[in-house]
Amino acid sequence: MINSQCRLYLRASTKDQDEQRALFALEQFAAQRELAIVATYADTISGTKLERPELRRLLEEAAHGDVLLCESVDRLSRLTHADWRRLRQMIEDKGMRLVVADLPTTHMLIGGNDITGQFLTIINDLLLDLMATQARIDQEKRVERIREGLANKRRRGEKVGGRGRNQDKWTAIERRLKENLAMADIAKLCDVGIATVYRVRAELNKKSISV
Repeated sequence: MINSQCRLYLRASTKDQDEQRALFALEQFAAQRELAIVATYADTISGTKLERPELRRLLEEAAHGDVLLCESVDRLSRLTHADWRRLRQMIEDKGMRLVVADLPTTHMLIGGNDITGQFLTIINDLLLDLMATQARIDQEKRVERIREGLANKRRRGEKVGGRGRNQDKWTAIERRLKENLAMADIAKLCDVGIATVYRVRAELNKKSISV
């Protein structure tokens, strides 16, 4: 009898980013295919890292024949080629079937391992490798764009690092400063630290002097 158990794997860049949406989509996917969800695992660690607590727990708890269900390949991996091969080997060693919601050819693996299934496994291996490679390339391009953006800021003499300016609060502080209120009162009214108020005032004073 075919094992109908599945384990959901989610990964988000931040704690809540897309997690609930992805969870709902995977639960719907499993229900439509009569897969019994036995556990859900969610990491907030970068997909460029092979060592992720929830992914490790999934692999430790998985039984032979379980379906590892994820939304897309890049949710599972943005790994280097070597680390991706290691992960694939770990999944295979557990006897799991990797099913990716947005890769339809993997859906047919839910049905078992007949000759057609074995043929599909070969095709899926190629597609998964290609998609994992593309996910890694996309990640490297994204990092390179960020580096180029920071380098351009440095060349322009702009501040790099730290939080970006909250323009709404900056404008509110500027308006309150014109009312000649106490700095502590402005900080409370604008819901910021008093250091921020002093920083805004100093910046405004600098501008007025340069003019």
